[in-house]
Amino acid sequence: MAPMIEYEYRQLAFARGTPKGEIRRALTDQAEYGRWELDRTVIYRGGLVRTRLRRKIIRAAPSTVQVSWTQ
Repeated sequence: MAPMIEYEYRQLAFARGTPKGEIRRALTDQAEYGRWELDRTVIYRGGLVRTRLRRKIIRAAPSTVQVSWTQ
């Protein structure tokens, strides 16, 4: 059985009246530089935009290499 992929999440909220271009730019920056991907976007009645971003948690496998310092 393959291990399940684990994600970490980040929420961003944008106030009512925030231009769509500014929201797009902020999400693009998060994707490019932080390797976040868009998970969910909710637009509330009052105009609040809340987005949830996610990215994979990469766990390093324990090293099994043994080094011998003999000459």
